[in-house]
Amino acid sequence: MVMAQSFFKELKKQHPNSSIDVLAPAWVLPLLARMPEVRRGIESPLKHGELGLRKRFQLGRSLRGQYCQVFVLPNSFKSALIPAWARIKQRIGYRGELRYGLLSDPRKLDKARLVRTVERFVALAGGTNEGLADFESPALHIEPESQQRTLLKFNLAASERSVLALCPGAEYGPAKCWPAEHFAAVARDKIDQGWQVWIFGSAADQTIANQINELAGDACRNLAGITSLAEACDLLEKADAVVTNDSGLMHVAAALKRRLFCLYGSSDPNFTPPLSDQATIFSLGLECSPCFKRECPLGHFKCLNDLHPAQVSAAIG
Repeated sequence: MVMAQSFFKELKKQHPNSSIDVLAPAWVLPLLARMPEVRRGIESPLKHGELGLRKRFQLGRSLRGQYCQVFVLPNSFKSALIPAWARIKQRIGYRGELRYGLLSDPRKLDKARLVRTVERFVALAGGTNEGLADFESPALHIEPESQQRTLLKFNLAASERSVLALCPGAEYGPAKCWPAEHFAAVARDKIDQGWQVWIFGSAADQTIANQINELAGDACRNLAGITSLAEACDLLEKADAVVTNDSGLMHVAAALKRRLFCLYGSSDPNFTPPLSDQATIFSLGLECSPCFKRECPLGHFKCLNDLHPAQVSAAIG
């Protein structure tokens, strides 16, 4: 969703008077609320991977007569059903799986030319596989009043000392996760220098967040699983540096224009890089990586285990 903001920006550039609504899962609607290009987010009633034909038909029918054009960013068959049932005249997207008839303007994706996900999104707006070299990077908007309320809620003071944010989770799997002891080593180093350390993540990241905090002498503020996504955005914007796996929060921090230190193992920084000129990428480029596996197929996780925390601490300064 963060990368899609570059696409929204391009649409607004080409059609300044247009209104953009976005159909999305409920949990990402707070991101859309921080994108000035988006008029509103429409909550999808569908769970991840759910076919839900009846729900899709009912939602499509409820949207009839409201839109003249729709862009379908996912490449799946089921993602093209709602726009078709909404009877939106112009339905644009990549051909994807079995989507002939569902899209009125199916386009062929040149994966060799458009390597990055964000380029594929933006190219849809331009109507060409050439992409747009000068597209705008995502930039989430933070309301100062909301941010202050969030700081007060968690009793945090970002102005007193520098803040290091740690984002140790990755929904995809352990092959994208830097070890807890490495995160903790960076945390201890910065704490010794007088920094605050805040740990971010979802409820699924609480185990590794607890491990990091314990290894760091319980000197971190562990926020994993207790903030909403909206609150995480407010707090991440106050960080002076962010150390993160290749994850959703990495892209959020990039869109908040934070100094980023990004750790890549099984994934490819050329495919989904942080869209920021303030990002430093760490990747060992081993022969076995990127493998794009959830678990290390060789069992050693060297692509991340051998990324030493001293390198990251030194880069932060």
